[in-house]
Amino acid sequence: MDTSPTALLLELAASAQDLSDRDALQDLLARGHHAWCEGVADVQSGIRREAADLSDAQLTERCVAAGTPWEQGMTRGEALSALAFATWDATPAAMAYTELEERAALFGVCLLGEEFL
Repeated sequence: MDTSPTALLLELAASAQDLSDRDALQDLLARGHHAWCEGVADVQSGIRREAADLSDAQLTERCVAAGTPWEQGMTRGEALSALAFATWDATPAAMAYTELEERAALFGVCLLGEEFL
């Protein structure tokens, strides 16, 4: 059975709360990153579908309401992406991933290996 990105991220963040093993945290973080990317993609698809019939003025209103104003020089696609990221960042799933990242960071774990730091 496939697990939604939201359910997986909530599960991973809960699992990480009592972990201090770097390898285990690295595994959770990598799995979480994949779920985070999947969740963002899902939200972007939904936002693009919802905004397809919106005028630029209506889209501007949606962006402002989400705290991501459609700034001068931005394309419609960039405004949609900004709206999608703002929408995603406000979800429990995105907040759970942030908790997971912070827990991993306490033990020096990040997505980039030491060879890249």
